[in-house]
Amino acid sequence: MSNVLSSNKIIRDEGVKPPNMYIRQTTLFFFEEIIKFQEQTKLELILNQIDVSVLANALRKDSNSKGPNGYEPKHLIYSLIAMQVEKIETIKDLSTKLKENPVLRYCCGFKVLGSTPSESTFSRFLKKLTDSVELEQLFHDLVIKAKELDIIDGNHVSIDSTKLDSYEAAKPKKDIIDDGMSPNWGMKKDTNGNNIRWFGWKLHILCDSKSELPLDILITPASAHDSIVAIPLIEQFQENYDNIFKPLYYVLDSAYDTDYIYKEIIEKHQGIPIIAYNPRGSFAPPEGLDDDFNPICSGGYKLVYWGKDGDYLKFRCPHAVQKCDCPHGMSWCSDSNYGYTLKINYKENPRNYGYPPRCSRDWQKEYNKRTSSERCNSRLKKYLNLDNIRSKGIKKAKVHALLNCITLIAGTIAVNKIVPKSNNKAA
Repeated sequence: MSNVLSSNKIIRDEGVKPPNMYIRQTTLFFFEEIIKFQEQTKLELILNQIDVSVLANALRKDSNSKGPNGYEPKHLIYSLIAMQVEKIETIKDLSTKLKENPVLRYCCGFKVLGSTPSESTFSRFLKKLTDSVELEQLFHDLVIKAKELDIIDGNHVSIDSTKLDSYEAAKPKKDIIDDGMSPNWGMKKDTNGNNIRWFGWKLHILCDSKSELPLDILITPASAHDSIVAIPLIEQFQENYDNIFKPLYYVLDSAYDTDYIYKEIIEKHQGIPIIAYNPRGSFAPPEGLDDDFNPICSGGYKLVYWGKDGDYLKFRCPHAVQKCDCPHGMSWCSDSNYGYTLKINYKENPRNYGYPPRCSRDWQKEYNKRTSSERCNSRLKKYLNLDNIRSKGIKKAKVHALLNCITLIAGTIAVNKIVPKSNNKAA
């Protein structure tokens, strides 16, 4: 009386005791089919917004070359983006997680039961990625896509820098090569006014104030002063987008308070600089201005802003417009019945007499939008992996920054496709 064994049950004659064994139930669905029933992960939503075809083609191995073809560049790029999304610390950890996590493998495009790239494979791929220009173009294409979706405006931009620690070991100043390509020591003040020192790089970001997303970036050694990078960053931004963006306002903090930056923005880029004043150790405001940068008359009263006429700002006697009761009346400063009038060509001295005037609410309203760049930096570090450079050299530091910026923009596009258009702040 023999037992007949099927794939999932035992058929036996009556009265015969079944053998002590378990038969594994066959799988109803393949993994790829099962995953389709799941809600899309954060990583999938982000990757769906990124077209890496041009970059992948540029990095793909020549079909005429000898040796194995290796892994598809598209899947390696997705893996590096996944590293930023999941805040994976090292390439070694990324390789390990791809081996252990079938969902992560599937999201990045690898076969669920197939092999995954090793640490050395990723290292070689990063070298090729560093030498290409297509990654930066992918970043710019995503920015344009966000603009077409009305997420990015580009009319009001701000510039700021943030510190990046280098992967190289810190060196004393005497051993540093000051060639503009090697990491260096930097110092800046935090939000509480305390000095922070670090060894590495500075990431300079030109940010859209509406969406709080990066539009362009530059990487310099940490020792580079912010003021010398502002104009090169603006020029690079204009060149990369070929006049797609024409910002009206450029908002910067007091580190950028130099005459050269004001005049370049006004004359060359036809924009309005909104820059915080840096007294540079001076305890008194400029002559003819009070502490709020409002022009004053000879009697010490604030002149009243009376509008703009071409390149000229117009200020009137406060007594004439009944803003104060001057004991000398209008005759102290002028014989005219209109009262004393001050006209200033703001383009000749935009640092002291900018437009809108520093003393006005309009100026303060525009300057308050500068915090968009701070929030952009914060998101790149808090929610992504910007603060975790794991490769040496300024070029790889830029690749790392670009991967994080690409991820942030793609994530914001994904969120804005889910939520109503009115909620178009960065994710």
